[in-house]
Amino acid sequence: MIHHHPDQNLLLEYASGSLPLGPSLVIAAHVQLCAECRRQYHALNSLGGSILRQSPAQPLQAGAFERVMARIERAPDGIPGNCETPPPSPPDAALADVPPVLGRLLAQNPPLRWEKVTRSLQICRLRTGQKHYEVAFHRLCSGGEMAEHDHRGNELALVLNGSFSDQFGVYKRGDFILRQPGQVHKPIATQDQACVCLSAVSAPVAVTGISGWLLNPLIPFRPG
Repeated sequence: MIHHHPDQNLLLEYASGSLPLGPSLVIAAHVQLCAECRRQYHALNSLGGSILRQSPAQPLQAGAFERVMARIERAPDGIPGNCETPPPSPPDAALADVPPVLGRLLAQNPPLRWEKVTRSLQICRLRTGQKHYEVAFHRLCSGGEMAEHDHRGNELALVLNGSFSDQFGVYKRGDFILRQPGQVHKPIATQDQACVCLSAVSAPVAVTGISGWLLNPLIPFRPG
C-alpha cells in the first residue's frame, strides 16, 4: 500500500501542465502507480475543463496551435492511464516493472549506464531534453546506506523497487518523497532487497560533516 503522496498543490501543477518536465516525470510515474492520486488527477482535470468551458473565449496569437503541437510531440507521454500497449521491458532487471511513462523514457535512453558512486550506491542519469533538473535512477544495495546529506535544491523522488528508511519515515514501492533545502537525511535500504528510486533534483546534494568539505565540490550535477 502506498502511504506517501504529492500534496494537492503539486498535483494541481502537474494536472495544469505548469510543472517543469523533470518533476512531472516523477509525478506521472507516481500517479500511474497510485489509484488514489490518479482519482485526484482526473478530478482536477475535470475541474479545469469545466473552468475553461465557462471562461470567455480569448483570441490566440498567430502560430499558437503549431507551437502547442510541437511541444506535445517533443514531450514524453506522461498521461496516466494511457498504457494500452506497454513498452518493452528494459534489459535491466531492476527496471523491469517501471510505470509506462518511465518505460517510454528508457526506450529513449539506450544503453543504460550505471555509475558507481560508493560501495552501496549506483546512479543512472537520463536524458530528458530539459536543462533545469537532473533526472536519474538511484540503486542502493540491500542494507546499504547513503551518506547523510542536505539538499541545495528540491528533490522529488519515487520508490520503484525495494524500500528504504530515514528519520522521516519508511518508503516502499510507489511512495513519493519531496525533500527541500534544510531537510538533512540518511537513507538506508532494507536488508532483504536493493532499493531503486527515480529522482529529479534541481541542484546537487550537500554531504554533511567534515567529509562534505572535500566531497561537495566533486559532486556532479548534470541536468539534461
